[in-house]
Amino acid sequence: MKLSLSWIKDFVNIPEDMDMKQLAYDLTMDTVEVEDVEYLADRFDHMVVGVIEDIEPHPNADKLRVCKVDIGDGEIKDIVCGGINLEKGMRVAVSCPGAIVRWHGEGEPVEIKKSKLRGVASYGMICASDEIGLGDLFPASQEAKILDLSAFDVPAGTTLADALDLNDVLLEIDNKSMTNRPDLWGHYGIAREIAALYNLPLAEIKPFETDVQSDFNVEIDDPDRCPRYIGVEMSGVNVKEAPYQMQNRIWKVGMRPINALVDITNYVMLEYGQPMHAYDLEKIAGKEIVVKTAKSGEKFVTLDGQERELDESVLMICDGEKSVGIAGIMGGENTMITDDVQTMLFEAACFDGTNIRKSSKKVGLRTDASGKFEKGLDPNNAKAAIDRACQLIEELGAGEVVGGTVDVYGKVKEPVRVPFDAEKINVMLGTDISEEEMLGYFAKIGLEYDEDTKEVIAPTFRHDLFRLADLAEEVARFYGYDNIPTTLPKGEA
Repeated sequence: MKLSLSWIKDFVNIPEDMDMKQLAYDLTMDTVEVEDVEYLADRFDHMVVGVIEDIEPHPNADKLRVCKVDIGDGEIKDIVCGGINLEKGMRVAVSCPGAIVRWHGEGEPVEIKKSKLRGVASYGMICASDEIGLGDLFPASQEAKILDLSAFDVPAGTTLADALDLNDVLLEIDNKSMTNRPDLWGHYGIAREIAALYNLPLAEIKPFETDVQSDFNVEIDDPDRCPRYIGVEMSGVNVKEAPYQMQNRIWKVGMRPINALVDITNYVMLEYGQPMHAYDLEKIAGKEIVVKTAKSGEKFVTLDGQERELDESVLMICDGEKSVGIAGIMGGENTMITDDVQTMLFEAACFDGTNIRKSSKKVGLRTDASGKFEKGLDPNNAKAAIDRACQLIEELGAGEVVGGTVDVYGKVKEPVRVPFDAEKINVMLGTDISEEEMLGYFAKIGLEYDEDTKEVIAPTFRHDLFRLADLAEEVARFYGYDNIPTTLPKGEA
């Protein structure tokens, strides 16, 4: 899983002089394994925004032209280019000598050097988006189209990383190290851990609240496999492009921007770790949602156009007449959002992780959503996530919340109370840590203490804490594993 440091900084004010290697080491030792730290701007070294001052025909090639390009500080360079959309005054991405590109976005990376093309000297390369690794962020309708950066009002010579907000640090987290910590499958969860590690304040996300009303019906036939289902009705839906900042963030961490509605669901998933889905409400029969298992041998076509064969073990999202989605995995083609959508049903739910994993293997389909649901998500996170998504939809003018929220939540998940004994924890660890110090560690990660009952109250997002040994592990990681003295085992026969 990739994380953007600039996104994490929305929630915790990490000092600008923080050593990234130290941050990676501390996270690895105390929380999750950081496999790699990438300075994203390094991919775009020796690349700048240039302004085309003039365009002349190439004397020896009909399909090539010679562009006079301002690359900053008054330097005008001749660059030979075959782009079909070149215009005078256009801002373009210029790879100067030393830059690494892929010709037409394919093959091995090559280093740009001053050269001659058909007898004409060329200083560098005016690039298409896929040639510099930006094809998903700026998809081109034709291969020969040059990346047009005219919408970015920056002076000639501005580094490409500065112009496109690519000065970021990406942390590559090992997924296996988060198997029992689903609260870390989002930027906010990692920010919470960093805040605890360095005693920094954590910003609280306060999205607007949607009203809880029953404007359409939701029934859950299998509450063990679906403990909570939340749906919000949206009207005036506008399938538009998400703002660049949102596209930029989800692209940085490995997802492809599509449109505002899809991007918002992905954005909230990356922020909160809660997958979401949107249905065309006009295609939902009877304005009714029923969560139930599939019929044996049932065939269902998912959003990717593939037909899947199901059985009674696969949990489905259905309307009054048909199945509309495989719960926690992928929606159906029959209710997909298209450009002419008018009303929409927004879904945030919680499903049994074991069932999702088995269903995913059975139908041969693993998605970003199923990968998160498999870990066993906190049902109490679903409401905050859908509120955040509704907030973004209204802020971006992509739709309007109407009729409130339907929230079916059977057995509410409550915080776990774990008996606390500082002396026993010290015996387990071979340490001599005071009770006050241990409670200080717990407070940093949102654990409360009931002094009357001598119990630590673990929030519902920490479902890995349910016994004293789990509390001892929390003490050990904040005290520092390398600070625990080495001792020989002892016992009596």
